[in-house]
Amino acid sequence: MDLQPTAEQDIIRTFDRLGGGDAIPTPVLTSLDAHDLLLTGLPALALLDLTTGVALFACDQDVLEKAVGMSLRTPQRRCKDTGHTLLSIEQSSRTWKFAEILGRATEVFGSQEAAESWLNRTAIGLDQRNPIDLLATTVGDEAGEDCLTRIDYGVFA
Repeated sequence: MDLQPTAEQDIIRTFDRLGGGDAIPTPVLTSLDAHDLLLTGLPALALLDLTTGVALFACDQDVLEKAVGMSLRTPQRRCKDTGHTLLSIEQSSRTWKFAEILGRATEVFGSQEAAESWLNRTAIGLDQRNPIDLLATTVGDEAGEDCLTRIDYGVFA
C-alpha cells in the first residue's frame, strides 16, 4: 500500500496552504489548474496567507526573500494599495513551490514546526546547505525535494 500522496493531493494541499478559496478565487484541483493560475499570477493575498501561517517568516525577514524573492512588505503594500494585486509569474511560481515544499516537509517530519526547522538548518544530503537557500532556482528546488524523498524512505540525508 503506497502512502505517498498523489499529485492531485499535493496540488490541493498547496492550494489550501495558500489560503484556498478565501485567497484564490479559482479552484485548483490539478497540475494544469495550478499552471494556469501561476501564469495569471497568484493574488498577493495568497502569499500573505502563507506568511501568516509560517513562523519562520516572523523570526527572519530574509527567509521570505530567499524563498520567494521579495520582502514581506511588498505583498502587504500591494494588498493595501489595490486589494487584488497579482504576483508576477516568477513570484507566483516561487510562492507555489515554497508552499509545496513546506507541505511535503511537514508531511515527512510530522509537524510544520519540524519542517520549518529542517528548511532553515544545514542538511548533510545537501552538502551542508540550508534547504531554504536552494529555493531560488528550480534545480535547488529539485535537490530539496530529492532530499525530502530520501528522508521519507529512510535514507540518511
